[in-house]
Amino acid sequence: MKVGFIGTGSMGSLLIDSFIHLGALQPKQILVSNRSPEKALLLAERHPGLSVCSCNSETASESDLIFLCIKPLEFKAVIDEIQSSLRPEQIAISITSPVQLIHLESSLPCKVAKIIPSITNKTGGGATLCMYGSRIKEEDRQLIESLLSYISRPVEILESHTRITSDFSSCGPAFLSLFVEKWIDAAVELTGADRGTLNTLAGEMLLGTGKLLTEEGFSPEQLQERVAVPGGITAQALRLLNGHLNGLFYQLIQTTHDKYDEDLVKLDAAFGFTINRPRY
Repeated sequence: MKVGFIGTGSMGSLLIDSFIHLGALQPKQILVSNRSPEKALLLAERHPGLSVCSCNSETASESDLIFLCIKPLEFKAVIDEIQSSLRPEQIAISITSPVQLIHLESSLPCKVAKIIPSITNKTGGGATLCMYGSRIKEEDRQLIESLLSYISRPVEILESHTRITSDFSSCGPAFLSLFVEKWIDAAVELTGADRGTLNTLAGEMLLGTGKLLTEEGFSPEQLQERVAVPGGITAQALRLLNGHLNGLFYQLIQTTHDKYDEDLVKLDAAFGFTINRPRY
């Protein structure tokens, strides 16, 4: 099987590195092309055997699966470039969240799917969100999820929930990292504790908490109840946090959806669609 990647920026290169390092693909199975050839050539140096194609059309025509790792407003131009190079039996997989399956199916002759990866996939952890077009068959779905399972837990979602689920799976690591950063900053300033030690402790805490939520069946509420003794230190600190965080996450969701909707309107226009979509 040949797997192509059009776009080798931050997430495209992360997927390629992860698939190779975690044993999903060998470099000789991978073809890449990029607007800046230097980035693609660096990947080829890092992974001997990986093929750098001269153009996106070559990557598309020579691949069985093609990952489209492109920024939203560059998408239509790339689709126009590769559509005549694709065949019905191939599978094109977008990783760009505002790009809709209807955009892809209206423009490409092949099967289409959409995934949302996460930086956590670099470790073989986290989730990859999966959505499938109408031409995808069960064996195609199994092929895609088998590949993704090397680097993540594939989770099928409704396309209408792309943005909110991405807030957790893809944006979540950055949100939690900001919380941890501010917490560590205050701890170092107030107590003089070693930053490196606190960073390690926070990382191990997040790792263990994730396992409690996913492997041990705890809900967030149950976990708080188990840790917080009534009248104790944790319970008092939770009251403080709850008071200050009240309403914040409504604003967070509104902020991420506003940006998503802005890109979606531009993409609908680029692909010639006029659709009145629900807000959430």
